[in-house]
Parts: sequence; C-alpha cells; structure tokens
Amino acid sequence: MPNIKSAKKRVKIIEAKTLKNKMAKSRLKTELKKVYSEIEENKSAEALSRGYKELDKAVTKGLLHKNTAARKKAALASLMNQSK
Repeated sequence: MPNIKSAKKRVKIIEAKTLKNKMAKSRLKTELKKVYSEIEENKSAEALSRGYKELDKAVTKGLLHKNTAARKKAALASLMNQSK
C-alpha cells in the first residue's frame, strides 16, 4: 500500500476505473452473445446492425482495438451470410 496521499488517491481512482471497465466489457460480451444467437436463429439484419453498433461503441470507449472490432464484425457478417 502507498504511504503518500496522492498515491492513495490514485489507487482509489484506478479501482473505480477497473470496475467500470469490467462492467462495460461484461456488458459487451453479453450483448455479442445475444447477437450471435439471434443471427444463428433467424438471420436478422437488425441483430447484425446492433452488433456493429456495440462493437463501435466499445472501440470509442477504448475497450477494444479497432482491428479487433473489425475482425469481430467480419465474423458476424460471415455468420450472417452463411447458408441464407
């Protein structure tokens, strides 16, 4: 544990940010699971656009790298296009 007052404050701030990031990542994973299952069930274009939107938000917030999001979008699109 830090002894300096400013270092103690930084620890508290980091803990709060870590919690916020963990919640956001969990939400993203849950939404993507819903999108994948919806696309597999009925090939909904609405679900595909919702998945794209969630991934773009994650990039904006800094949760995902833009190339990771692009890869996940491509996977969603290929799943959508498989045996229509």
